Amino acid sequence: MNQVQARPLAERRKAALERLRSNSNLWLATASDGRGPHLIPLSYWWDGSRLTTATFEGSRTLKNVRAQPKVRAAIGTTGDVLMIDATTTIATVADVADIAEVAKRYAQASGNDPQSVPGFVYIQLVPEGSSYGRASRSSRGGR
Repeated sequence: MNQVQARPLAERRKAALERLRSNSNLWLATASDGRGPHLIPLSYWWDGSRLTTATFEGSRTLKNVRAQPKVRAAIGTTGDVLMIDATTTIATVADVADIAEVAKRYAQASGNDPQSVPGFVYIQLVPEGSSYGRASRSSRGGR
């Protein structure tokens, strides 16, 4: 049997921060009463303390976040994933435009600029907890 050894906390923290800095895509899970869970892929920018992403004003994601600001994000693959529980805040393009660096960095990370497309809203995720892990080959279906 293939035993997976847990990495030390300091090593997992370092790997999680590297994952945040080196990636620009995540899966965002939201939920709302009566509609159940919702999962979408989004681009993000990590500023060292929060993730910034964007979506359309009328999206189910934004409706869910307004109703329930607690979300979960996943970054990575099934075999090497960072899971983040976060609380969200919503910022209009005008709000974030005051913070030019956030808008610029998000546009670079995502390949699109919400300031140039009507109807976009930023969602900022403040992590409250996370887990980072690697699956063994057998748990990923490997042999």
